[in-house]
Amino acid sequence: MTTLAWTDSLVLNQPQLDTTHQEFIDLLNAFGAALDAGEDALPAYHALLAHTEAHFAMEEDWMARVGFEPQNCHSSQHAMVLNVMREALRYANELNDREPLSILRGELAQWFPQHAEMMDAALVWTMEQRGFDPATGECREAVATEAAAAGSGSGCGSSSCGH
Repeated sequence: MTTLAWTDSLVLNQPQLDTTHQEFIDLLNAFGAALDAGEDALPAYHALLAHTEAHFAMEEDWMARVGFEPQNCHSSQHAMVLNVMREALRYANELNDREPLSILRGELAQWFPQHAEMMDAALVWTMEQRGFDPATGECREAVATEAAAAGSGSGCGSSSCGH
């Protein structure tokens, strides 16, 4: 059983992010397949967690470079997800309780498409508007430094964000 399918609605037309998102889904599906097969799913979960940490760090770097406020709702979602993922791993390792891992599989599958379609799409839009090239790390507009100095960044780009 596939945990989450890659669909056209998840394509953001930012090649590096689209590839990273496809990898996330592949790793989530590998984790789900291990759970379904009754195998030890911890190696697959470790791979998913390591990828998610690197994935979110990449997006956090991009947000800083295009002028998102340091404490924005996009970053807050990343922190929340990583905290839950790490806590589920702690339960598995310290308490030998694998139930949180099974629950998290479904929760991540529900959360990810919404996050990608809203938060990540807003990040890609902001990157395009500011001329940010993730390959070079250069931004046509020097907003990241100006926003940090002024203390008035762009929030997270989401219409639901109060920044």
